[in-house]
This record gives sequence, structure tokens and C-alpha cells, in this order.
Amino acid sequence: MKRGRGNVVETGDGGSERRVPSETVSTVTPVMSPARSSGFRGRIRLSLEIIRANPTGRIALKTIVAVTGTVVVLIGLALIPLPGPGWLIVIGGLAIWAIEFHWARRLLHFTRSRVQSWTRWVGRQPLSLRFLLGAAGLVFVAAVLWLSLKMGLGIDVVAEILRYLATH
Repeated sequence: MKRGRGNVVETGDGGSERRVPSETVSTVTPVMSPARSSGFRGRIRLSLEIIRANPTGRIALKTIVAVTGTVVVLIGLALIPLPGPGWLIVIGGLAIWAIEFHWARRLLHFTRSRVQSWTRWVGRQPLSLRFLLGAAGLVFVAAVLWLSLKMGLGIDVVAEILRYLATH
């Protein structure tokens, strides 16, 4: 793109040139204040703005974020019945989606606020209730593990333990 006499000369893919009035041309240049561009997050934010400035980059970024977030969320959903970080992985996938999708950003904010309010509520409760909640969580995880082993692999852990105790 060359400027000359109030006009902008754009070169097309075939090498042909056309004159366009300079008032109609808008250039998208990501501009960040020095305060926002400092540190790792600032560099990531600047990189994303540069990618979004190009229409092809914007589509590619949205596609990559959508596919990556979907894979992470599906892995997390598959791990929810098992003891471990299933919900944490789902929230991680939601955070990946939040890079490009406003609805995911709102849902992530809602989830964070609910988890924080739950944590604050539990922290204000007496120690006995916190132990009871912890014990209920452990019983739930044990039941899910037992059902997963019984239904998925056909191993009845309770029957095996009872059989072992009866023979020894």
C-alpha cells in the first residue's frame, strides 16, 4: 500500500493497482499502553491483538480456541465420574474458550464467584461441620470409585475385601 496525492494505491494479488481515497482506508494497528504491555500477560494480550487484527488470523484463532477448548472440556467431562481433577479440567477448558468467546467469559466469571462464595461459606463454619463436609466428600469419591470399578471393569472391591478378610 503506497500513499500519494491524497490517494492510497493498493496492490491486489495479481499485481494490479487501484487508487482509493485515503479517507476510506482504515488501518488496524494494535496499540497498547506501556502499562498494559508489561509482563507475560501483556505480551500475550499484544500477540492476541495482533492476530485479531488480521481477518484470517481472527478466524484461525477462533477456530483453534474452539477446538482446543472443546477437547479439554470433553476430557474433563469424561473424568468427572472418576476421583481426580475432572471439574478442574472442565473449568480449564472454559478458560480456554473465554479467550475468544464472551459467553464463556461470563460463565467462567459466574463459576469463579460461586466457588469463591462456597469456599468463604465453608471457611466461616465450625470445624466440626467442615470435617463433616470433608467426610461426605470422601464418601462420595469412594462411592464413585467403587461404582466405576464395578460397572466399568467388573471388579467388586467390597466383595473382594470381604472375601480377603474372611480367609485371613
